[in-house]
Amino acid sequence: MPEQPPLARDKRVFRTFSREEVALVCITVLWGVTFLIVHTAMRYTGAMFFVGVRFTTAALLSILLFRRLLLDLTMQEVRAGAAVGVAIFFGYALQSVGLGSISSSQSAFITAMYVPIVPFLQWFFLRRPPHLMVWLGVLFAFSGLVLLAGPQAVASLHLQFGEVVTLVSALAIAMEVVLISRFASPTINSFRVAIVQLLVAGLLAFAAMPVAHEAVPAFTWWWAGPALGLGVMSAVIQLVMNWAQKTVSPTRATLIYAGEPVWAGLVGRLAGDYLPARALAGGALVILGVLASELRLPRKARRD
Repeated sequence: MPEQPPLARDKRVFRTFSREEVALVCITVLWGVTFLIVHTAMRYTGAMFFVGVRFTTAALLSILLFRRLLLDLTMQEVRAGAAVGVAIFFGYALQSVGLGSISSSQSAFITAMYVPIVPFLQWFFLRRPPHLMVWLGVLFAFSGLVLLAGPQAVASLHLQFGEVVTLVSALAIAMEVVLISRFASPTINSFRVAIVQLLVAGLLAFAAMPVAHEAVPAFTWWWAGPALGLGVMSAVIQLVMNWAQKTVSPTRATLIYAGEPVWAGLVGRLAGDYLPARALAGGALVILGVLASELRLPRKARRD
């Protein structure tokens, strides 16, 4: 029998971005824009109340838009949405608590720990080890986030209360990303799950106000406008995340989300903030991490 010719080589070096990944890039840009808005609103309201209004608004808007879908809501979707909602609440709430005793640069550095945490959680819970080039992308992205946070954030760490709760918030953020993919299946409607998780996150934030010793602030559009506006943006962000992560792995999604501080820095630069060379280099590393994760090493020709 004559020898079969070798199979054609896979000559594609870069994997093309899917429409789901492009959608995740777009919502990451939205995240970058929200940073400056939240920073301003925190002068007029407590963190728990603001998070509660933001996510409850997002949930009510989503219910209004997708009310017919909710007629078929199942207990499986309620449980999935509740689990993700709890992770969202702890991610936002603990990060806000930590900011009461540590600097924003320290918080940014510790929160960035969710980037290397996600691949391990994906491997453990989903039994899907990330591709070799994805690990390299994670290394680049995390290094870039460290540069964005600044060396002072690393040098001043002492693992006190603020650092510990912020580290737990990073774990909660990582769990949110993995859980969204964990519950992505043909039997679960991602929009219904997103509505439940938004409502759970908002209600838990309101319930946490007495624990945080917060009172309802006096009405002013300085907090109401941002809270309502971010509520709309949060609805879009969570709906897109749940839809896109049906096909995008948690680690790939995390590398895209890591671009948030890069976009936040660009928005801040447009608002007049100065970006040092270190921050520019960090942003470049984050982008390099995303591109590196798209690389695929050429396979050797195989014989049949």
